[in-house]
Amino acid sequence: MVMKLFDEHLLDELADKARASPRLRANFNVHESLDDPVQRLFIAIEPASYVQPHRHPEMEKWEFFMVVRGRLAALLFDEQGNVLRREELLPGGPVYGFEIPPNSWHCVVALESGSIFFEVKQGPYAALSDKDFAGWAPREGEPGCSKFVQWLAAAKPGESAPTL
Repeated sequence: MVMKLFDEHLLDELADKARASPRLRANFNVHESLDDPVQRLFIAIEPASYVQPHRHPEMEKWEFFMVVRGRLAALLFDEQGNVLRREELLPGGPVYGFEIPPNSWHCVVALESGSIFFEVKQGPYAALSDKDFAGWAPREGEPGCSKFVQWLAAAKPGESAPTL
């Protein structure tokens, strides 16, 4: 039996990969296959990385996030793009992580360089049907993404997504 260990060296390498990536994020999968019933991964993300708000429509697919390094904001939205909830996640708390139910509009944004979180979600992972992207947010790579990331970093409950 092999014990998998996750150390500072792994996290340092992952943070370096994220900084060097065009998308400014990188992941390290703990699970063996995209078909595994439980997906477990470390995700390094930089402040300018854009994670388009999305939801997982399959009713059994919840998500769990726990910050390991750095500082993140986790946001939940309603159908129109209004911020319902915002939590800042830090390894020292007071909030370390969160779990969201299926079909919840959400995203995360890094608030400092070198941020890493651990994600657990139900598999299998199917890229084409895994998520619905919010129509009220720009698609990744479209003009306006960097301004939208700036808005996400500061957005507060009750605020509405800026118009595209």
